[in-house]
Amino acid sequence: MSTTDTGTGTGTDTGTATATGTGTEAAPPDRDAPREPKHEVLRRALLDLVEAGSPHQMLPSERELMQRYDVSRVTVRRAVERLGQEGRIYRVQGAGTFVAEPATISKSLRLTSFSEDIRERRMVPAGRLLVLERVHADVTNARDLFVEPGAPLVHLERLRTADGEPMCLENVWLPEQLVPGLLEHGDPGSLYGWLERAGSAPESAEQTVRATVVDARQAALLHVPPQFPALHVERVTRDGRGRAVERAVSLYRADRYDFRLTITRERRT
Repeated sequence: MSTTDTGTGTGTDTGTATATGTGTEAAPPDRDAPREPKHEVLRRALLDLVEAGSPHQMLPSERELMQRYDVSRVTVRRAVERLGQEGRIYRVQGAGTFVAEPATISKSLRLTSFSEDIRERRMVPAGRLLVLERVHADVTNARDLFVEPGAPLVHLERLRTADGEPMCLENVWLPEQLVPGLLEHGDPGSLYGWLERAGSAPESAEQTVRATVVDARQAALLHVPPQFPALHVERVTRDGRGRAVERAVSLYRADRYDFRLTITRERRT
């Protein structure tokens, strides 16, 4: 709708907008131009909130957004859904909507270590050793590593980071005979380097990925809220002779890490 600057003293709607003090007239609006959808207007407004906020900062609730912007619940949900698809926000069931981290690290199907993945993205990998101990193989580790139950294993738990930001909690079990001296050495850095020096360089792996959420301890280490979405990844790695040399259970932040698959369709004849 057109407006008139009442400061000119006319008080009438002339169909044009007059700039105060200039005496110039703006072009009349194009009434045939399509109006921007309400959810898109709201999306841009919410994007301003996201960009002004910090990662994991909670955004206003649906009801608050409806009242603040005078829009329907459907409009709010469509705008929020769009921002979620764009990776700008994430939702935690029962907790709310939060500002997402600015970038996601993609993992391909090539067998690479965490450090290799991070370096490929020109980031600096690092980690903090939480546990380094000798354990006896339980039923699961004995089965996956093809060792006798009770066989000596080396167990590590590490918090893995990229440019100082926590990305992953990693638990690894290796047959102790394949990594002699590791328990005395302390933080090993690259486990694949240790295996290569032992003549058991990793060449293939089987892994499963499923969705989960973090508990209170995991949340504190990963710098995210409790019940935050995560990727639970289990992997058994084999060397060139087919021997199982590593079992790993890793917990990745779902807002910073994803798995990229390349799939093909067979031609039907």
